[in-house]
Amino acid sequence: MPRKARELGPLSVSRLTEPGLHAVGGVSGLSLQVLQSGARSWILRATIGGRRREMGLGGYPDVTLARAREAARDARAAIRSGVDPIETGRKARQSLGATQTTRMSFRNAAEAYVGAHGSAWRNSKHRDQWTSTLSTYAYPVLGHLDVSRIESTHILRVLEPIWLTKTETATRLRGRLERVLDWASARDFRTGPNPARWRGHLENLLANPAQLRRVVHHKALAADEMPGFMARLKKVDGQGARALEFAIFTAARSGEVRGAVWAEIDLANAVWTVPAERMKAGREHRVPLSEPAMALLRTQKAGDSTSPVFTAPSGVPLSDMTLSAVLRRMKVDAVPHGFRSTFRDWIAERTAYPNEVAEMALAHTIASKVEAAYRRGDLVGKRRQLMQDWAEFLKPQPAAQASKSQAARRGTKRASAGTAR
Repeated sequence: MPRKARELGPLSVSRLTEPGLHAVGGVSGLSLQVLQSGARSWILRATIGGRRREMGLGGYPDVTLARAREAARDARAAIRSGVDPIETGRKARQSLGATQTTRMSFRNAAEAYVGAHGSAWRNSKHRDQWTSTLSTYAYPVLGHLDVSRIESTHILRVLEPIWLTKTETATRLRGRLERVLDWASARDFRTGPNPARWRGHLENLLANPAQLRRVVHHKALAADEMPGFMARLKKVDGQGARALEFAIFTAARSGEVRGAVWAEIDLANAVWTVPAERMKAGREHRVPLSEPAMALLRTQKAGDSTSPVFTAPSGVPLSDMTLSAVLRRMKVDAVPHGFRSTFRDWIAERTAYPNEVAEMALAHTIASKVEAAYRRGDLVGKRRQLMQDWAEFLKPQPAAQASKSQAARRGTKRASAGTAR
């Protein structure tokens, strides 16, 4: 006779973390399956119709040990009475789906969701990211499945291969799967809990992404390097160099600069107004323009109101890699977005401007909903002086003056060292 597995208790089961199948006893063939990712689920192995089969009984700990044993006993009782519980479950799900007037594959549901919501998204890049991640990772597994039949095992088959290696992509993909399936439920194409939900479900099956992700900061130059860098940048020809220069003067994002058109520029009042649809936070942003920023704009060939301020030779807006290419050619180890970090460090370390002025200049969202509700202005007056001070700091220093400043800094350091001693 086969050796009977030792019956484990709830505490012993909770300690089973080594990948593989672990017999838990109590019901013949009942095991806890532990995956490499750490996800755990119940498996019942039984002979049905002369064939060895595996039947999933749900994820642990959503399904407790007691509940798994109860389900396993029910399944074995059905087998003894000549009923295949796996086939019965499949037919029951099909029967439920048959009550719906229309069937919908996951791919069709995803395309319908994008069609319904895509027009409200900020830009085409966001739409492309949706389509790309679903096509690459979800459609090969889920694309042909009826949304009414998608379960947690299907979602895990999509996410587990990339959860540890491409965590950022996987977490965004999980959110997209959840939204598509929520849409399908709202349109009566499926019923029951969403298998892609995180809270109370996948958080028990997958590692916490916050603990897996490493924070990677944008490469940036130190503030002291900026005057010399700006002197070099000014000598570089091309629209990419001018756009990068303008982005640094305004502390704006690359996409905001590349998408700027002349209708947004108020030359008379030295203000650049970026419309809400082109801003990350979805709110209109006014940028006071310093004297050097205005001087740069005057060198640009102004077209009609819809013409880009910075254009490629063909007359179209610059591509998203143009500004990065300028830095590569200059052999500068930084990225365009990193200059926003340099600007923020300069404010914190070299000026007395309040934090809210700095955050408003960077068009950051106010974290506190209460503060956001009461703050109606955009501090453009204070920010005008800030941007002018930033432009003054960026001015290349004459060689003699630069040497004098460096000597003064060295003297200050020596004096500080002497005081410390």
